[in-house]
This record gives sequence, C-alpha cells and structure tokens, in this order.
Amino acid sequence: MEYRTLGRTGLKISAITMGTFTFGGRGDFGRTAAHGVAEAQRLVDLCIDHGVNLFDTANMYSTGLSEEIVGEVLDGRQDDILVTSKARMRIGDGPNDEGVSRWHLIRECERSLKRLRRDHIDIYYMHEWDGLTPVEEKLAALDTLVSQGKVRYTGCSNYSAWQVMKSLTAAPSYASRFSTQQIHYTLEAREAEYELLPLSVDQGLGVLVWSPLAAGLLSGKHRRGTPAEGSRQAAGWDEPPIRDTERLHRIVDVLVEIAQTHDVGAAQIALAWLLTRPAVASLVVGGRTEAQFKANMRAVDLKLTDTELQRLNDVSRLPLIYPYWHQHNFARPRFSAADQALHADYPDRHYGGADPLV
Repeated sequence: MEYRTLGRTGLKISAITMGTFTFGGRGDFGRTAAHGVAEAQRLVDLCIDHGVNLFDTANMYSTGLSEEIVGEVLDGRQDDILVTSKARMRIGDGPNDEGVSRWHLIRECERSLKRLRRDHIDIYYMHEWDGLTPVEEKLAALDTLVSQGKVRYTGCSNYSAWQVMKSLTAAPSYASRFSTQQIHYTLEAREAEYELLPLSVDQGLGVLVWSPLAAGLLSGKHRRGTPAEGSRQAAGWDEPPIRDTERLHRIVDVLVEIAQTHDVGAAQIALAWLLTRPAVASLVVGGRTEAQFKANMRAVDLKLTDTELQRLNDVSRLPLIYPYWHQHNFARPRFSAADQALHADYPDRHYGGADPLV
C-alpha cells in the first residue's frame, strides 16, 4: 500500500480508503448491497491486511447502521486505524434533524461517536452545503468539537469552490480549518478540474474521491445499452448522472484497451489515472466482494505510461469554459501550480471559436 500526506497536514493515509456505504443496507442503501457484521468483518480484515488505514462512513448511511457496523468490526482496533464520518444530511423528521447548525453538529458528532465506539473521529466531513446556517456558526461548532478532542481534522464534501473558500476564511482557528474535501471525480466526471482541484492545490486541501468508478460504470462491465446484471443501475440507482452516454462508452472502450495491455480490469486503469491527479490523496473504494477489493487495490501499483495517460485525457477532456479559455490564451506564462491543475492537460494552442474544445 502507498501512503500519502493529506494536504498540508502531517497525517498519512492509505491511497485506498475503504468505503462502507454498503454496510447495513437499510432503505434505499439496500440497492447497492446489505453487508451485515460478518460480511463487513471479512471485508474490513481484507483491507487492513492490504494496508488500508482509513475507513469512511457517514451518519446517514443506512440511518446510522453503517456506523454501528464499523464500530463493531473495528472495536478494540483503534491503534493506527483512522475513521471518517459525516453530518449535514437529514436523519430524522424533526426541524433540526439536518443542516450544520451548532445544535445539529454537536449532537450528531456525539451520536456518531457512540455508534462508532470511539472517543474521536479522525476526519469529520460536512456532507453537503447548508446555505441557511451562517458559516461562522458551522466553523465555531467544529472548533468546539476539535478543542474537546472529539474531532481530529475537518473537511467538506460536495461543496462548490466559493463555498469551500468561504468556509476556509471563516475558520476561527487553524485546528478547525478544513484540511480536506471529499468530491466526486472520475474520468467521466472531470468538472472538479475547473475549480475544486485548483483550489485544493492552492489551499493545501487533500482530496478524497468518492465513487471513483462512477458507481461501477467505469468498471468495463457495463456496455452500450445494457447495465451489468446485478448492478445498482439495474436496481434503479441513478447517481451519478450521465449526460452523454456515448462519451461514457468511448471512455470505457479506451479503458478496456489499456487494461488488456496491463492484464487488469478497466476499473484498475480508471483508479490508477485518478491517483496521478493533482491533490488526490486517496480513493474511497467500495465493493460487494473480496475479489472486487483485491482487484481495485492493484491500482495502487499500476504505472500508466505517458501515452496511456494522454489517451485517457484525450477521450475524456472537458471543454475549456469561460474564463478558462481566455486565461489559456493570455495568462499561461504566469500560471501557478494551482492553475496547472486544470490547464496542464490542454494542448498549448490558441483557443478560438472554431476549436472543438471550446
């Protein structure tokens, strides 16, 4: 296993994080899987044996059942094992059962700690933006949790860049300042390169990627017009949205071709590409079976050639939208490393109206 530093912190995390989205299977989460304690124990043991030191869950996964299972299977194994959790989503019918108010965050953190059987959460994510709660209130609540020793590091998930930056500016102390963001980012979904990756490079945020295989759509098992049998798509799961299915299949075709030369699956190539991206610290990988976890962890040791990386970039690159095409034309000589997180993958040529990338 490879260990990477999380942003500007001193924390080392495994390049693969185990996602526990499938633990419990309560409600809509049953469309993905419904791992009970025994199955979860086998998968967790497998990941630990392969060097994984970070396990990701959330208070809303199966309405807390995922956290309970994580707590049971990791009970007594806290040394060197890191756990993340999240709060913000609705978890009940009451008026204060969602959001990032001080009342909600402190209550949910304490509930999560009980379910996880731990005295602290290593990374506590704000699961989604809450535009109704003052950002200062959110950060003050997190500062309290950090000062009480209940949270080690804080982060956000599914924020836009201005929301992340507003939160960073409002942090009352370095300890409560976001150290990481967990985002959706894949070969199919590269929108994060416009703002979120450059922001992460500039502000020192370590990026964790959720659903790095686009809910299995980049695994090579889904082919044109036919979702894989037994997949979450076949069960009616519609996240993430795919707006151009033909583009998705072109990407998968290239993944499959490159995978054949490495004697691995398309999924491993998609993961290996992500591990080359700026600011990416770890990929949150879920799975139904031990075989899936074993296969996906092989991605850490895969080294793609420059030609292979170029093929993947060419088939998946998004248009340079404004103001980025204008900056590419006129600001390139003064780009920082943060600017290059977007622009480095674009051919160095003038972008005019006839350019197909515009």
